[in-house]
Amino acid sequence: MPFDVFGMCNALYDIQAEIDEGLLEEVGFAKGGMFLIDEERQRDIVAHVYTHIVHSEAGGSGANTMLGIGLLGGSACYTSRVGPDDHGRLYHESLASKGVRPNLAIGSGDTGISLILITPDAERTMLTFLGEARALTRDDVDLESLRQSRYLYVTGYLWDTDNQKEAVSLAMTEANRAGVKVALSLSDPFCVGRHKDDFLALIQRHVDVVFGNEDEAMALTDAGSATEAAARLGEWSEIAAVTMSERGSLIRHAGTTTEIPAFPAEAVDATGAGDMYAAGLLYGLTNGSDLERAGRIGAYGASLVVSKLGPRLESIDLSGIGH
Repeated sequence: MPFDVFGMCNALYDIQAEIDEGLLEEVGFAKGGMFLIDEERQRDIVAHVYTHIVHSEAGGSGANTMLGIGLLGGSACYTSRVGPDDHGRLYHESLASKGVRPNLAIGSGDTGISLILITPDAERTMLTFLGEARALTRDDVDLESLRQSRYLYVTGYLWDTDNQKEAVSLAMTEANRAGVKVALSLSDPFCVGRHKDDFLALIQRHVDVVFGNEDEAMALTDAGSATEAAARLGEWSEIAAVTMSERGSLIRHAGTTTEIPAFPAEAVDATGAGDMYAAGLLYGLTNGSDLERAGRIGAYGASLVVSKLGPRLESIDLSGIGH
């Protein structure tokens, strides 16, 4: 069957904990970033925050977006790798139960885990053990399903190992050949800092839609403002979407910038807001909405996500975005 979006990212089992600033300082990470950790460090930190865990489920940025598209009524497929463990089995079941087709290779290592530490200001610090997801290869990409999709969606988190890069490059090249639009999420300032030159080359060669928050977009383009960053990204891609938290978002297309206001929300947990924004925009683009409405779907979904714990929604009523 054809899919609205063919997604690729790291399959990570999410573990969320609410902690105070002191405990975050104790575990030794700067607030608000995404850090790669090894298995030993991951187990040590879990022991520190165990009594503060409030939520756990199958996740990862790209999976959150694919599940958001499914929730909105679109069709999605998700590609990654998991281990032959309980987390891998639960991950597969979670996707399938919510209408996303799992395309999950099973390796010999452990399924990846993301520790999401939430401080009282709703900021999240992500500590990621990639596990088996790092072993994604070209052979794990279902090219037939990709060619039948409307969009390929890839996150910057995948640009880590040589084999992951080869898988992403293959998918983008095949999508371009098949007339499938390519969307890329910059994912995190950490990713942009590590892979700036590669991301610039990917966007200019392969990408039709680029997503990033203002920090990521400004870092990638060396711009002095979100508006300037959106304009520069819009020179290299068909559509550039730059999010600015409570100040809304900017969508650049054909030399014009559309401002999308944020929907009012009392922030509880920012985890997954950008993923849901991407889901809403992609759902709109693949289901006949104009850019402004597609952006409003994304903004509305993001506002609902930040109003609750956890990166995903159980339901969404699009009547809330108005006409």
